[in-house]
Amino acid sequence: MPIFIRAMCWIFCCGLVVFALGCAQPQPAPDTRAVDEAAIRKAEADWSNAAATKQASAMTAFYDEAGSAFPPNAPIATGKDAVGKMWESLFALPAFSVHWETSNVVVARSGDLGYSEGIYESTVNDPKGNPSTDRGKYVVVWKKQADGSWKALADIFNSDLSAQPPPK
Repeated sequence: MPIFIRAMCWIFCCGLVVFALGCAQPQPAPDTRAVDEAAIRKAEADWSNAAATKQASAMTAFYDEAGSAFPPNAPIATGKDAVGKMWESLFALPAFSVHWETSNVVVARSGDLGYSEGIYESTVNDPKGNPSTDRGKYVVVWKKQADGSWKALADIFNSDLSAQPPPK
């Protein structure tokens, strides 16, 4: 077989291999949404239980380093220090307590972000010392951490009660 034909066969074969490799589809990452959803639901339950300790450090442990809390009638708290101070101010309210229940969790197909939503109930004593209960809803955006855990990136909650007029 002449050299020219061998060279052409070699070039054709190499071209065919390159073409075949270029057509190969990358395998998608495994779908871990069910496992991730369960992990977020567990984190939500643990976080709600941690509120009973009335320790800001226990609450901030559930936030991403750059996480933010969006409390009603207050400025945004961004970063663990600011979020911790927000929780300290809530825990300082007379007879304050809070718990919440998750109703829905959605995780992105990419597996790096998700969100949860649900309802909360909090109690605090009014100025006369009588318990006052608030019910509302929340949404938390969750971010998967390098170690596989989930931390709150954005935490927003607001009341179902009617807005009160400002004091005179």
